Amino acid sequence: MNIATTLELPCSVRLKSRIVKAAMSEGLADHHDRATEGHCRLYEKWARGGAGLLITGNVMVDRQYLERPGNVVLEDESGLAALRAWAAAGTIGDAQLWMQMSYPGRQCPKLISKEPLAPSAVPLDLLGNFAKPREMSEGDIEDVIERFGTTALLAQRAGFTGVQINAAHGYLLSQFLSPKVNQRKDSWGGSLANRARLLLAVIARIRQRVGEGFPIAVKLNAADFQRGGFDIKDSCQCALWLADAGVGLLEVSGGDFEHLRLLGYRGDPETAEDPAVAQGMVKAGYFTDYAIAITTALKNEGKAMPVMVTGGGRSREAMKYVLTVGGVGFVGLARPFCTTPDLANQLLRGDGASVTFSGSSSTGGETHHGLMRFKTYRVLRVQSEVAWYARQLKKLAAGHDAESSSSLALALIKHLCADMSHSMSRKPPTIAVAK
Repeated sequence: MNIATTLELPCSVRLKSRIVKAAMSEGLADHHDRATEGHCRLYEKWARGGAGLLITGNVMVDRQYLERPGNVVLEDESGLAALRAWAAAGTIGDAQLWMQMSYPGRQCPKLISKEPLAPSAVPLDLLGNFAKPREMSEGDIEDVIERFGTTALLAQRAGFTGVQINAAHGYLLSQFLSPKVNQRKDSWGGSLANRARLLLAVIARIRQRVGEGFPIAVKLNAADFQRGGFDIKDSCQCALWLADAGVGLLEVSGGDFEHLRLLGYRGDPETAEDPAVAQGMVKAGYFTDYAIAITTALKNEGKAMPVMVTGGGRSREAMKYVLTVGGVGFVGLARPFCTTPDLANQLLRGDGASVTFSGSSSTGGETHHGLMRFKTYRVLRVQSEVAWYARQLKKLAAGHDAESSSSLALALIKHLCADMSHSMSRKPPTIAVAK
């Protein structure tokens, strides 16, 4: 299977290549939490760069709870003009631009909220940066469902060509799926069917608001890599339910803020054994074997929903393996686009055998320094690399080239200072409620 092969999704949208620019948190919003010219510059570069689909970073559905300062928030019509400009830039060259919608749950930093919401009052164990959450009421849950529906409708009006629901990486919908975090005794907790109820309700509300034919995608963890947590068996079952719900594309990833598989780290002794590692996984990415298992489960049940795998895939040979041998539909790449915005075109032209990009050293998952055994060092190391890539995004958004190298420690300090400054200067928006 060639990475340049087009594919029509069940929702009748055709993607021009099998390469997808996966979501990354941009942190480019203005002080009213609205999109900016930086989003337009950045996404125009990526749209001209050859990817068949661009997925935005977290767009939040409630401005009270952000993943980080600088997130775009879409809960009303006040920022619609800026969103239309973003959508126009990101669809140049026949690229698809889908808005990733998210609600952070307990992964909302103290800088934003001293009392975030979560399925249960289970705190996040991460250097004291997150407050203990409050267990959501029935009213809170219904409010979240409605917010996702409203945000999707506004995205459609603004010209985004689809939406993706973020139910991975430990955000709220992922928290509901996890039996470790979701300890509820009502109809939203307990069995997998109950824990998946919120995700399926969000999909149904979005479909009700946007109508038929508008693409709805979901980003789902293959596993959360905790003993007794959400696992590959659960993920396969959820995939079948998502296909029945009319989801047009399923992106497979894994881990959360506490368990850093999404960034390649595998050495946490507190997490469950990774079968892909134990069996000598082909070096095609962090979650390749899981994506293949989910694809197989869907095919065995006659489901047509395509699967996309994101995380760690760097060689053209690996991408061919995923698409041809594994039967996976799409390959998602993220951080390489921070330094090489025309990466997809390079791959499609056949320039070189692997993804190469200058910049920060590899993530903690490929670092053998003995200090990686210590959780505090591990978290700081990964946060520093996230900060370095965030800096490159901002440079591209400002019209500059990415850096060839710079200090990870300095990048982290600048990143934290910028987030704190942005948080302090946020202003309440002018509300114009969507009809």
